[in-house]
Amino acid sequence: MLRTDLIEPIPELLRRHADARGTKVAYQDSRRSVTYGDLLTRTGNLAGHLADLGVAPGQTVALLLPNSVDWIEACFATTRAGAISVPISYESSESEITYRLQDADCRAIVTTDEKSELVAQLRSQAPNLTAIILTDRGAERGEGPRFSDLARTQPKSRPRDPSSIDAAGYIVYTSGTTGRAKGVLLTVRGMLWVAAACWAPICGLSDKDKVLSPLPLFHSYALNLSVLSVLAAGATEYIMEKFSTAEALELLRGGTFTLMPGVPTMFHYLLQRAREEDGKAAASRSFFSRSKPKVTDAKLPGLRMCISAGAIMPATLNREFEAYFSVPLLDGYGITETSTMVTMNWPVGGRVLGSCGIPVPGLAVRIIDPATGHDALVGAEGELIVRGPNVMLGYHNKPAETDAALRDGWYRTGDLAKSDQNGFLTITGRLKELIIRGGQNIAPAEIEEVVNKFPPVLDSGVVGIPHEHLGEVPALFVVARAGMSIDNDAVLKHCAAQLSAYKLPQSVHVIAEIPRTGSGKIIRFKLREMLSPNK
Repeated sequence: MLRTDLIEPIPELLRRHADARGTKVAYQDSRRSVTYGDLLTRTGNLAGHLADLGVAPGQTVALLLPNSVDWIEACFATTRAGAISVPISYESSESEITYRLQDADCRAIVTTDEKSELVAQLRSQAPNLTAIILTDRGAERGEGPRFSDLARTQPKSRPRDPSSIDAAGYIVYTSGTTGRAKGVLLTVRGMLWVAAACWAPICGLSDKDKVLSPLPLFHSYALNLSVLSVLAAGATEYIMEKFSTAEALELLRGGTFTLMPGVPTMFHYLLQRAREEDGKAAASRSFFSRSKPKVTDAKLPGLRMCISAGAIMPATLNREFEAYFSVPLLDGYGITETSTMVTMNWPVGGRVLGSCGIPVPGLAVRIIDPATGHDALVGAEGELIVRGPNVMLGYHNKPAETDAALRDGWYRTGDLAKSDQNGFLTITGRLKELIIRGGQNIAPAEIEEVVNKFPPVLDSGVVGIPHEHLGEVPALFVVARAGMSIDNDAVLKHCAAQLSAYKLPQSVHVIAEIPRTGSGKIIRFKLREMLSPNK
């Protein structure tokens, strides 16, 4: 079952595919593509130049780039230089970038001309940042070595091409939904173990696949699947710079792609868009014909599977997406600290919709009572803890947080879950997100699952707000579907029919968009800020 042939040093995987499929396109974006043969050469050149620029083994290189082939090449080149990649969201604020450059002690950064002036200003706050490498995006206005020149010219130094895959290879920062982001130390072995234990055997990822990836590459889910696992499998991938519902649907309907990873909100928007387009097409046909209109464009030719992770997948969305497109949408649960995947639904053997599947083979997974540490009974809620080869080395520069999270080899996820008698796990919330109303625990996700079934609601989010007598009560935020309005009383009546009285939201707030991270997690503190009297 475990595809151990996929767990190899990055340089070895590059050489293997350059030899076997050198002219095959490996990665492509809207601007350019790169073959496996050229990928080996270009990343080797870049790695040598990083050494020439003074990046020593074990030092850090920041990647502040939009989704692109450049991003991929910079990541692999950093590994071949024996250095550690530090992905940073291209949309990060100045303070977020500064914090990561300082915390990870970055010695070099690969970025764009658009960000060159900002990065130059930040050098005074990150004194060890000695090299700024600029990609060809927009007008040339920054000073420093050009990415394109380094990739095509031979350096003085050879790539170091480390053979060890057990040292830290990546510092991936958590989404910071509950506090300041932490740098998670991940290894090549741990990341590729997920490819070998999950993506290849469960989802069938292979060299025959052409993947459409709308995921933000700086996130661990995309780094694992869209970057490293695509390389390990020898597949081809098209990288969207940003997720666009219209563009993604058009690309999928072209029949080229076999696999698409995403987060629940992406699949929600794809389904909504397809229904709207097909509804308009059906209405247009019926205007000219008395026969019953038939929607023929709902199918996505060639697409064999969609994968969802990063946030909880509502059962209703899963069911409706599969029914409409006739494409399996497999949901899984993963976190940065475990190099992503912990559980996954399989395409065979039956599923429990709303569940995130069963543990990935080879992982030890337990649900425990947070107070006693004892295993919870089947069906009872508890904290999910994980042990396996994909668990992080620790948090960068945070020994106390590392000791609190890693106990006796087990990673304490902080996520609440329950398991049925067949081993299917359902994530019910987070310990820190529980709303405690008069001593009774309320999981925001349970309310959101119910609210999302209300037809006028496109998306929702729930947070706890202070209450003078009860301590906390739920506040509900909702986004209306296009062309529809939301009646607050009707939403609450819908909730009352399916939830216990103590779980009912105290208030309903209609907003334009639920704030989410790149992986689809709700940024709940931003919802609370909307209720602040100073806002």
